[in-house]
Amino acid sequence: MTRWIALAASCFALLAASCGADAARAQQVSWTPFQAAPGVVDLAGPRSDGRLVIAMGGGLQLFGGSGLQPFTRQTGPGAYLPSANESYIALAPKVRLRKAHCSFHRDEMFALGENPKRIVRITRSGMASDFVLLPSPFLGAITFDRVGTFGHRLLVSGTDSGQSTLYAIDCRGRVRTLGDHGPNVEGGIEVAPRSFGRFGGRLIGLDEIHGPISAFKPDGSATTLATPALPAGADIGVESLGFVPHLKPNGAAFLADRGVPGNPHPGTDSILRLTAAQLKSAGVAAGDLLVATEGGAETVVIRCRKRKPCSVRRIGQGPAVAHAEGHIAFLGVRRPRKP
Repeated sequence: MTRWIALAASCFALLAASCGADAARAQQVSWTPFQAAPGVVDLAGPRSDGRLVIAMGGGLQLFGGSGLQPFTRQTGPGAYLPSANESYIALAPKVRLRKAHCSFHRDEMFALGENPKRIVRITRSGMASDFVLLPSPFLGAITFDRVGTFGHRLLVSGTDSGQSTLYAIDCRGRVRTLGDHGPNVEGGIEVAPRSFGRFGGRLIGLDEIHGPISAFKPDGSATTLATPALPAGADIGVESLGFVPHLKPNGAAFLADRGVPGNPHPGTDSILRLTAAQLKSAGVAAGDLLVATEGGAETVVIRCRKRKPCSVRRIGQGPAVAHAEGHIAFLGVRRPRKP
């Protein structure tokens, strides 16, 4: 028995050494400007045609990895004019809400409108219309629940006096307040895949002012997932996130780097990129969470698995001047195999 215990201990030691070696081999990577995009503030997608939707100063454009294509019009019926602030966006899949007797349609977009309290609905062809008004004085985050734990509804966070109110909105524009005294949340938010350990299915949000990353349950209650060792503060702290999908070899992650003249981080007015090869070299796997700061796009990867504690590891940064905003989105996503 003693010999078996010694052998097991030796095996665990070898395994730990191997894991440590893998971590040591992981490379630090750098976001680099890939596509000029004046006024870029957010990305969403990919759509069913494989392209991302880009929120920019003049409206929404489509991006397939090689140039931008206009999506929304700026004048006339159905025009969409983003606000001068953070007009974050969310993409909906085709899903029917049986209890609401309505559907969200494939590739519909939802955006924070020119009035901070207004949500705009944009069809797949780029026609915009008012969707719903919300009472919060400042709306700072939006996403769509693709997992289902929040009822496949649009999720919006508003902030007031350092606390957030979380709203869930169905396809008829009916609003339910899930919680109104949550931790501060702004920028990218997303519902975690069910594979994300004990936080699977929860809404993940970021507090750039103080640094914590929060996980919200469907009842609006929240717990701290992690507080990375990253800078914190206005226009500096954690701002952008995205869950890494299964990527093709030519796939990549993309991040909005907004131009803000006169800011300590004035940005490059471009879309930043990390290739699938870079992510792999940094030890990033499908199901991991990428989180980037607003100032300099300093980036960590968070991995949560069942029956294991979550790990947080720094993997790189962007240009020193970067002013990252919104969600981290991906192109070159492998479609899941049909059973």
